[in-house]
Amino acid sequence: MIMDSLVVSGNRATARSYAKINLTLDVLGKRPDGYHDVEMIMQTVSLHDIITVDKTDSGISIETNLVYLPVNEKNIAYKAAVAFFEHTKIDGGCSISIEKNIPVAAGLAGGSGNAAAVLCALDRLYNTSLPISTLKTIGATLGADVPYCFSGGTALATGIGEILTPLPSIPKCTILMVKPAISVSTGAIYEAIDSAPIEKRPDTNAMVSAIEAGDIKGIAENLSNVMGTVTENMHPIVRGIRRKMILNGAIGAVMSGSGPTVFGIFPDYETAKASHDSFYYQFREVYIVSTV
Repeated sequence: MIMDSLVVSGNRATARSYAKINLTLDVLGKRPDGYHDVEMIMQTVSLHDIITVDKTDSGISIETNLVYLPVNEKNIAYKAAVAFFEHTKIDGGCSISIEKNIPVAAGLAGGSGNAAAVLCALDRLYNTSLPISTLKTIGATLGADVPYCFSGGTALATGIGEILTPLPSIPKCTILMVKPAISVSTGAIYEAIDSAPIEKRPDTNAMVSAIEAGDIKGIAENLSNVMGTVTENMHPIVRGIRRKMILNGAIGAVMSGSGPTVFGIFPDYETAKASHDSFYYQFREVYIVSTV
């Protein structure tokens, strides 16, 4: 998907990196290496950042439209550039500009998408023609969601999230996303999951069947995230957003990823817009998007 949006002109490459939502997310257990095995179905939505990469003689620099985003080695886009040059052994550099539209630390893979876009851009600018499998392998060292962000769409992810099985595209639908102004600790969520049995797990097979049938109602009814239950107990505001979406007419709503963003599938744009307006007075990061 990033490759499809990539435009190269001289020493500059520009790409869109899209947000993702989790239609399902199940944590299967903790691995010996400290990571967790997961089973989740991810979906790309239309909200996106714009990444511009300029080829330079040396060094890596970043600029962004958000003053609170790091513009050094703490930014995953910077790490992606470092990983590219280390892998290819190229003595070069780049300047990265990030127009950030996806909420930060929101469970929407915004940073992961930025990293994937930088890798694609550098591959084109330096004419390395790396196979997509190699780009995904490099991306996996940066974050579990990065490999998915190269292709996007509808996909089943297993392992730590890097093993991807494409699924049929779901019918285009209207989605409302709301991110409350809270910080969620992914580590604390995993600790809570590890310390107690999971009472209700997603029915991944039912979700796959609904996707294959193009059944939006079935997809909405099977939205599920084991992290959401834990996060709602830690931060009741997340539960409140989800419940309000249902009251506002969503046919299904759930938290995405490790949160705190909640999204709902709506029957039409008008209902979603009315819900958007009811949230906007309290939460500034409210978005109406569609599936891509």
